[in-house]
Amino acid sequence: MIKDFNYYAPTRVVFGRDSEKQLAQLIRQYGGTRVLVHYGGGSARRSGLLDRAFNTLREAGISFVELGGVVPNPLLSKVNEGIELCRREQVDFILAVGGGSVIDSAKAIGYGVGYDGDVWDFWAGKATPQACLPIGVILTIPAAGSEMSNSCVITRDEGLLKRGINSDLCRCRFCIMNPELTYTLPPYQTAAGATDIMMHTMERYFSKYEDMTLTDAIAEALLRTVKDCVFEVLANPEDYRHRAQIMWAGSLAHNDLTECGLEKDFATHRLEHELSAVYGVTHGAGLAALWGSWARYVMPKHVSRFVQFAVNVMGVANDFAHPEATALKGIEAIECFYRAIGMPTSIGELLNRTLTDKEIDTLADRCSRGGTITLGAMEVLDQQAMRTIYQMANHA
Repeated sequence: MIKDFNYYAPTRVVFGRDSEKQLAQLIRQYGGTRVLVHYGGGSARRSGLLDRAFNTLREAGISFVELGGVVPNPLLSKVNEGIELCRREQVDFILAVGGGSVIDSAKAIGYGVGYDGDVWDFWAGKATPQACLPIGVILTIPAAGSEMSNSCVITRDEGLLKRGINSDLCRCRFCIMNPELTYTLPPYQTAAGATDIMMHTMERYFSKYEDMTLTDAIAEALLRTVKDCVFEVLANPEDYRHRAQIMWAGSLAHNDLTECGLEKDFATHRLEHELSAVYGVTHGAGLAALWGSWARYVMPKHVSRFVQFAVNVMGVANDFAHPEATALKGIEAIECFYRAIGMPTSIGELLNRTLTDKEIDTLADRCSRGGTITLGAMEVLDQQAMRTIYQMANHA
């Protein structure tokens, strides 16, 4: 069966060396006259990228204000600070300089500027976004894919609630991608980013809809490419060719292209959101720690899909007489890949300790919102299933 779909990807991509030099004309093209430059820690400033961006804006006569300090798993408190600043300074365009956390923080600010209530209302399900300031991106961390997605994930400081919403209103107007800007990424962050990119595709690939051959082929090629390229850039951080493949894959993995005709699952992402919210772990590493346990839990009812993944992505020889054995070898093969690039394959390895039963109960309760919601589409997970997967991952 092929699911009907409506594909929409309006973001302009400006890709290549020195592409950031086009910043001013792009902002002008999309109506920006007073810009908030939003960024994370000191790396963008230390690299000189921020100063180059500021100089470009000054030379073009575009006024701007700046707001740094975005952290991984971006916080609502920083979003509220940005909303107040934009209102006070009459900002009409937001430029995010960084990766997914900065972009999501920018999107949340964009939602909040024109909203009279508490911007968290959108994530709490009390309101639906009706407008968003236009957003542009200079991407420095290929991982989250937020530069071309309609998603925005924010963590509320109080209670460390990590939630996501989706709306086409927040889709970025443009994204500047210069692979050279990723040369200084630490190896761990490079590996975690590659894991996140692959997971965005896998969360769509593992679907109960199995007849969209072309979309499957695109997804499989993307997964194989990232899997191969990450070893090259870990060995040589300034390998432009392979950095470029990963950077472009990050956008394609989360702009819904690999979802056409399928139905995304995203249960592993939702399970991981609670891990990263509570324990502050790196998102990609948390995904690697959980996915094998999710896969083993759902695989018995979807053996053929896991066999296809094992053979076409992981290069496992197909044992036609024992399809479940082939499927399991595919799961084991990607776990070997994770370990080879420095990613954990269990919660115990991720946190350097195993969780108590009470902690696992808390994670399952938070993830299911007290047993009121389920996760997943390929296989629907209730609170008990969530607990089982956390427990499997705890001792994997």
